[in-house]
Amino acid sequence: MNPVPASPRAEPAARFIGPDAWRHGLGYGLLGLPLAFVALPLYVILPNHYAREFAAPLAALGAVLLVARLIDAVLDPWIGRWCDRLFARSTRAVLTASALAAVVLALGLWGLLFPPAAVRGDTARLLAWAGVVMAITYTAFSVVSVAHQAWGARLGGSEAQRSRVVAWREGLALLGVLLAAVLPGTLGLGATVASFAVLLALGGWAWSRSVEPAHQPAPAHGRAVAAPGLSPLRQPAFQKLLAVFVLNGTASAVPATLVLFFVQDRLQAPPALEPAFLATYFLSAALSMPLWVRLVARLGLARTWLAGMALAVAVFVWAATLGAGDVLPFLVVCALSGVALGTDLALPGALLAGVIGQLGERGQREGAYFGWWSFATKLNLALAAGLALPLLAWFGYTPGARDPQALHTLTVAYCLLPCALKLLAGIALHFLVIRPERAAAALSPHTLKALP
Repeated sequence: MNPVPASPRAEPAARFIGPDAWRHGLGYGLLGLPLAFVALPLYVILPNHYAREFAAPLAALGAVLLVARLIDAVLDPWIGRWCDRLFARSTRAVLTASALAAVVLALGLWGLLFPPAAVRGDTARLLAWAGVVMAITYTAFSVVSVAHQAWGARLGGSEAQRSRVVAWREGLALLGVLLAAVLPGTLGLGATVASFAVLLALGGWAWSRSVEPAHQPAPAHGRAVAAPGLSPLRQPAFQKLLAVFVLNGTASAVPATLVLFFVQDRLQAPPALEPAFLATYFLSAALSMPLWVRLVARLGLARTWLAGMALAVAVFVWAATLGAGDVLPFLVVCALSGVALGTDLALPGALLAGVIGQLGERGQREGAYFGWWSFATKLNLALAAGLALPLLAWFGYTPGARDPQALHTLTVAYCLLPCALKLLAGIALHFLVIRPERAAAALSPHTLKALP
């Protein structure tokens, strides 16, 4: 006899709603803090650090970043399947593998920010060192992050419950980004790496004591809406969501890569204000997340995400009008675009968890799906660094430029290109996700009963 499926309230994710929600949310989500903490130095600070401190050429640096991130991205689907095998063994196996990868991650960050003296004086050696260490560090990061995301997806639950699970992880991640934005400019990069190592250890300890996923038996025959066991890339529902995620993620990755160049050269803002811009952006995202989660109960995950995309486009169109000295308006831009960021962080992962459940693969292949999800994230970042930086150099922009044409090129790349990509993502979300949801709702059992 087949077991009766549990109701959404009986899922482990149900513990994230109620009086003890903060304890369960903190236990699972705390690891998101150090993972995001390290992401800011790896993806935002590192290109600027190498260009300004070591005089690395933008075109060559962009090529190295592109290759290193692509190597890492290609490994993510295999990492995801490996994580599924670890989950099949035990949650302890997942935690042990993640702890080992975390050690490599901490050491890799130190090696990237503080390359040996022997390679600093030679551009070719410096870039070779950066490429190899980046590939290793990114891979370690992927192991921990894919396992952590898959764990959260395996907790199940309704749309509201899934959004809360992801919101805890991403909300604490934003706190990590805030710390990473402030610490380098106040305490230095050495203290930043040391703080990251401590936070990573605390996050791993909390994760090991958090809510564990329930065992999920294979779905009964005919229950799945698609054939289980297929590659995620052969599942149409996943293909559609992934297409939206890639377009939207690339739109977000371009300004993340160029923000410091825009602040320093287009706005010509004092260096002391750079942490304030980043802090405003990520703090606004963190504070907005509970509001977006509440809106999910009314609009659903997909429509709420679309609202965030629309807000981001409006804000970046305004940012294109700013120039030298517009510090206060740009703080407002950071705040509003941070609010829009809240949807990008809290909602896509919850949508993916829902797709996995609809496909009948919950509790069995989350790692495979989140491996490809992580691949798409890395592809976004690789395209942003590997295309935006060389194109800026091709059209005449160099760090420190004051030429009007060069600054115009920087503005187009930082503000208008992301708007075009966001609009494409919004259109794709509407036609590939929202409209099919409406069609599915129209064919619900209640609707079918009303048919003659």
